[in-house]
Amino acid sequence: MDRDRDRDGRARSARPRDGLGRPLPYGAEGVPRQPEGLVRAPGETVREAQRLLDAGMPFHAHEVFEDAWKSGPGRERDLWQGLAQLAVGLTHAARGNAPGGARLLRRGAERVAGYAAGPGAATYGVDVAGVVAWARGLAARVETAGAAVPDAAAEAPRLLLSG
Repeated sequence: MDRDRDRDGRARSARPRDGLGRPLPYGAEGVPRQPEGLVRAPGETVREAQRLLDAGMPFHAHEVFEDAWKSGPGRERDLWQGLAQLAVGLTHAARGNAPGGARLLRRGAERVAGYAAGPGAATYGVDVAGVVAWARGLAARVETAGAAVPDAAAEAPRLLLSG
């Protein structure tokens, strides 16, 4: 069987996915996929990602942040990439991959914290200190021997200072 392709001929899996982004068998009922390549205002990016995180869909929130880093100004790349790493870290942890989840949570926390420390860094209301503390705390918990696999919706971070 040939690989699934998009309109431009690039390989793209058409298989449905669950809320954690895992591929399901063809014909199975999956969750709606995030459209790729959308350009959103920064506030809209954060709100949409929060909605997906709250719904237990961190893999899909990662895709929203990925669009922001690809379409936004280069000086904001670390903010959006760091937030995407946090979302994918939560995805891995919720899938039971504690080492990978913890590693991505820590890497994302460092990237976001480093970005916010830069001169003139716009964080668009993101609670940087809170998100960094959340990521480091979750990383430590998932690495604990015998720790339960976290529920993605229950562990979703609060991204906004007022949210």
